Amino acid sequence: MLDEVADWLGRRSWTAADRPLPRLLAAKRATGSTVSVVLPALDEEATVGDIVAVIRRELMEAVPLVDELVVVDSGSTDGTARVAAAAGARVVRRDEILPRLPVEPGKGEVLWRSLLATSGDIVCFVDADLREFSSAFVSGIVGPLLTEPGVAFVKAMYDRPLETGTVSIPAGGGRVTELVARPLLNLHWPRLAGFVQPLGGEYAARRSLLEQLPFATGYGVELGLLVDALELAGLDALAQVDVGVRYHRHQDAQALGRMAAAIYRTALDRLARADRLKAGDELITPRLTQFTRSPEGFTPNTVPVPAIDRPPVVTLPEYRV
Repeated sequence: MLDEVADWLGRRSWTAADRPLPRLLAAKRATGSTVSVVLPALDEEATVGDIVAVIRRELMEAVPLVDELVVVDSGSTDGTARVAAAAGARVVRRDEILPRLPVEPGKGEVLWRSLLATSGDIVCFVDADLREFSSAFVSGIVGPLLTEPGVAFVKAMYDRPLETGTVSIPAGGGRVTELVARPLLNLHWPRLAGFVQPLGGEYAARRSLLEQLPFATGYGVELGLLVDALELAGLDALAQVDVGVRYHRHQDAQALGRMAAAIYRTALDRLARADRLKAGDELITPRLTQFTRSPEGFTPNTVPVPAIDRPPVVTLPEYRV
């Protein structure tokens, strides 16, 4: 680990308990900042309502920390929108945001469009598949943005148990992080090696930073934002907060493989953009081939690995207006 990163870990890593709610409310009043919480959701009927209810009850009604709670539904076929609205969120459909622009599939597309559907000075993203949700996931990562003027981007860090049937492996989650993202960051962006959960879906940032960043439309969005935020704002503007334990739905190995390919492609694009890598023609239309067992043997299935970046929203006429 670089000496700079070791020093950063001591200065820019906190726990949610370091900033009690009264301190955050006093800082919020003093700065006049507003806070938006965004949940990107696709078929999350089973969990989104509980998350919304906790945020509304504990951070909007009990104390006025969160000003805006928005669920962006990216085409759910279950009751996600109904459950979220009933729990107290404003539900916005992805396709209704910036309708002149055809929608690209992927989580990053939803996050990018959410900037046009929210107004907070601080924007906090929370995945909609979390279980046993704690409001500290929000207050913890918003806290440094309210109390530390030099901080612009905050990631949550947490334990990620892997649950398989009746067995729970305490540190078994985050397989793509450990096998793909962490090696990539240590090798190519060693100044980001101190982040415990670089791919985690819970993070908050100042709108003034987010609106200047491109967003990868797919699963590479978290790595892309972290790399681009480092380039634009510098390491000292980045921070992380320990919020406890994250329980969520785990995906199968092939889904994780597709996620890993998208993340790797996003990393290659960042390296090429910085002239640190000469991208070959084979990366123009990359493919991922996976195999499944069939009665006839192993059957290949090839899928594209898209790498589309949306431009900074500040460049959009609709956003500037």
